[in-house]
Amino acid sequence: MSTGTSRHDRLMTADIVRFTRRSARRYRRSQSSWSDRFVDAYSWGLGIGVSLTIAASFVLALRNEIASRASTSGSIIRKQWLVLPEPVLWTCLTFVVLLAVGNLARKLGPLAVNGPESSWWLPLPLDRRPMVLPPFLRKVALTAAGSVIAYVPFSMVTAVDRGPLEHVCAALTFGAAAVIAVVLAAAQQLGLLGRWTGRMVTAVILAACSAATLTSSSPWPTAFAAVVAVGLLAVVGTRGGEVPGEELVRGGAVAGHAGASLFMMDSNEVLRALGAGRKKVDGGRAAGFYTSPPRSPLGALIRADIVAFLRLNPPLVPPIMWLAGSIAILLVEGGLPEFVQLAVLVIAGCATASGMGTVARRTAMVPEIDALLPIHAAMVWTSRMLMPCAAMAVWMGTLSGVLVFLGAADPALIGVGAMAGMGMGAGSIRAAIRTQPDWSAPPVETPFGPVPRAQLGSLLRGLDVTILAMIPLMVALYLGYVPPLVAVVQLVFSAGIVLVVALSRPKHA
Repeated sequence: MSTGTSRHDRLMTADIVRFTRRSARRYRRSQSSWSDRFVDAYSWGLGIGVSLTIAASFVLALRNEIASRASTSGSIIRKQWLVLPEPVLWTCLTFVVLLAVGNLARKLGPLAVNGPESSWWLPLPLDRRPMVLPPFLRKVALTAAGSVIAYVPFSMVTAVDRGPLEHVCAALTFGAAAVIAVVLAAAQQLGLLGRWTGRMVTAVILAACSAATLTSSSPWPTAFAAVVAVGLLAVVGTRGGEVPGEELVRGGAVAGHAGASLFMMDSNEVLRALGAGRKKVDGGRAAGFYTSPPRSPLGALIRADIVAFLRLNPPLVPPIMWLAGSIAILLVEGGLPEFVQLAVLVIAGCATASGMGTVARRTAMVPEIDALLPIHAAMVWTSRMLMPCAAMAVWMGTLSGVLVFLGAADPALIGVGAMAGMGMGAGSIRAAIRTQPDWSAPPVETPFGPVPRAQLGSLLRGLDVTILAMIPLMVALYLGYVPPLVAVVQLVFSAGIVLVVALSRPKHA
């Protein structure tokens, strides 16, 4: 194909894209008046302003609290004999966040088209680069801006000795690293990097960028990261039209599904969307469960749930990372306030528990199938809870065992942690079978703007009992020992949560 023909195709494609998006903007503007847009802008601006003010106050207060601490006397580990240098912890945390950005970019597809575009644009025998490049550049720009803004408070809290210019340089370095992560995900879409080669290259480059955020006293690491980001962006941008059509459609479908789920405040659908492309293992992993026939319908269901849990292959890396991260926070040099340490443990527990309800989320999509089983509904949900409760009991028991080893409490904490894990596993099932948000209820006006109270109540279903199950454990860690009353309360809480979830009626997710 000649150069003139290629240029003509690109111009024609650009005209088609421009016409489509101009028509879409004109249609959206026709559906709302200027007064509606002004009220929306005012509400959003007021809410964002109040939220930023509160967040800034919290960051400054936490920064002053950390700066005034000279030792780890306030840690939940009373006699700390193992100390982790702060630079090592914050570098590792930055590296993990960048890896998460790259992993999310691979799932969503930096180069993608939505449903109507895939039906109209992709079949045309024209250059695809004008179709996919502008949205890709917008994603890169939003990623860079969001990363820089998000890293500034993190830098202010974790590096209190830096000056304002050093905070800016560190934030710009992190923003460039986030752009590199997104662009490398696009390079894998193009086939420039293989699956495992791309992951190795991405890990090495992002590790170097994470270390570069520490050297904020010099502008050279920031300049080098920016040059690498721009160079990779130029390479990917020139070949943006070579992405296979099925990859563009896949990325657009996942991004559209996840975006719509976020808009509808349905966390179950978000997890389904992000896990849609995850590779499943074959039945060989659970072949041992088929060596003998089941003796009862309940036994068959329990066996099926165990097999499904194993075949869906819950990833081991996130629970291990959350476990290592929560322990590292407790060992950081200088110590963090107790409420921060306890909050990190709660967040780690909730994040780990959320990944254990995969089977329940799948079956809750069609609850009528469970109604056909010749078993009481309570037995069905009890079977669903077995593996999540066992997995979370092991995770929480391991966490509690490490805390006992470090001197946070007496060995009875391990039993309390295992019981808390059982309640948390039941909480993941409660979240998986939650009802859809009720959009008929009007929002409530607050200083933060309109708040959808009914929708938030549905969103927090499951998370509430997960946090409730951890309260006795957190009390024991705060006290430094396990009183008998705390162990009894933990047993009552966990047993009550399991009973409530078992008696829940099947509901649409």
